[in-house]
Amino acid sequence: MGAAVMAVLLVIYLVFAVNYAIQLIGTGVPIAVTMGVALLVLPLIGAGFIAAELVFGIRAERLARRLEAEDALPTEQLPTRSSGRVERDAADELFPVYQAAVEAAPEDWRAWFRLALAYDASGDRRRARWATRQAIRLERATPGSPRG
Repeated sequence: MGAAVMAVLLVIYLVFAVNYAIQLIGTGVPIAVTMGVALLVLPLIGAGFIAAELVFGIRAERLARRLEAEDALPTEQLPTRSSGRVERDAADELFPVYQAAVEAAPEDWRAWFRLALAYDASGDRRRARWATRQAIRLERATPGSPRG
């Protein structure tokens, strides 16, 4: 949902930025033309980053659905705080199990994805994204895997 809202906001921004860029370029003043060109290029770079994030999210969700269909998602029920967040200490206790699974089978995308879930539960978003990217890369390299 958040990604969809951001995508809509980006489209609105792009409409205004392109309109303003065309006005700046139309002035013929060198500095205004330069700013107009920058207004055309920078939003495209931003759109590229958002597109990459959307593709990442779609691929990660597809892996989660596959693991769920295989009944291979982690089954541990971690205690949560009143805010709904997982108790970090409980997640940290389970982390070595998933890390050992990756060390035992470093080419198994399922092990990497479960490790990503463990990182996420522990609050380490950066490593969770890294492990998810590893899982996506390995899954896409697996013969017979659906591409997406």
